[in-house]
Amino acid sequence: MDAMKADLQAEEAMRRVTVLGSTGSVGCNTLDLIERNRERYEIEALTANNNVALLIEQARRLRPRQAVIADEKHYAALKDALAGTGVEVGAGHAAVIEAADRPADWVMAAIVGAAGLRPTLAAVRRGAVVALANKECLVSAGRLMIREVARAGATLLPVDSEHSAIFQLFDFERREAIEKIILTASGGPFRSMSRSEMEAVTPAQAVRHPNWSMGPKISIDSATMMNKGLELIEAHHLFGLPAERIEILVHPQSVVHSLVAYVDGSVLAHLGSPDMRTPIAYALGWPRRMHAPAARLDLVKLGQLSFEAPDFERFPSLRLAQEALRAGGTATTVLNAANEVAVQAFLDSAIGFGTIARTVEAVLGAMSFTEADSLEAVAAADASAREMASRLI
Repeated sequence: MDAMKADLQAEEAMRRVTVLGSTGSVGCNTLDLIERNRERYEIEALTANNNVALLIEQARRLRPRQAVIADEKHYAALKDALAGTGVEVGAGHAAVIEAADRPADWVMAAIVGAAGLRPTLAAVRRGAVVALANKECLVSAGRLMIREVARAGATLLPVDSEHSAIFQLFDFERREAIEKIILTASGGPFRSMSRSEMEAVTPAQAVRHPNWSMGPKISIDSATMMNKGLELIEAHHLFGLPAERIEILVHPQSVVHSLVAYVDGSVLAHLGSPDMRTPIAYALGWPRRMHAPAARLDLVKLGQLSFEAPDFERFPSLRLAQEALRAGGTATTVLNAANEVAVQAFLDSAIGFGTIARTVEAVLGAMSFTEADSLEAVAAADASAREMASRLI
């Protein structure tokens, strides 16, 4: 009884949080939930890449102990704006890593891309509860990340809606009873387009996701379906299943977030409205649940749910992700790095939509892979892939 009482007290205690990537979509949604529950949370640190205006607004409103901007040219503006508030300020990538290492109980890892790897590792290595919204950490360095989670006794809570759904359905105590997991995908804005039609789409079209509100990079990944390929790799590391036991199912309504199939024929599904505040709230309140303002699901109003197989011909990024996972080692690091370069080039209107996947495929075909068991190996593969992708573009 004393142990149970201590656990309850720990759950009810004020939770100190850090938000890495506070000005992005996930970061803003996290702060929205915190502001609705200020009696339960205090903020240790907020970090942003270059949106200094929004970071200043957040810091003035929420009064974290520290605010850090990764782009050092904004340091003076941040420092001047927060003078007299009591908020410590910092700048540069090293300062972002130091912010992750500060004594927060719970860390939201929401920095987009491979740039989030080192800060997330810093939080993991001190044994924090890490809410992982940065799938590239596991795509680029999954073996290393999972090893460090185990070594430090950290807790990794997936925030992607699909992985959060599986986490809630997965019987970790009886893994032998699980036959496979099924990741659902909306199919993105170009689900019904032909490959020739997709060649002509613009960045403005590609970022308009039919169901979810996301940042530009993730929106483009959704449009190419690389996002689902990255989630396939992430699921492999999170749940310890091989590629052949992870399926992808296109579900345009984005209501069934994922499914877990068991050996007795049972299939458990997680349903909810497409609102990122729901999986964020699950991670923020864990191990309890907290109220979230997402629209409640009305199945009668919705009427029907539909499903279809993914088209690997029209969306070759899915095939490339599967091949990289099977290749192992730094293949997934290369996949992610080349994709980041190609997506940015598309957003800058330097290449066409179809060239994103072709660039990734060319880089994967030209590079050799090593074991991804150290930061040095991951960083070297990442840098080489980016250099090659840039040359191709």
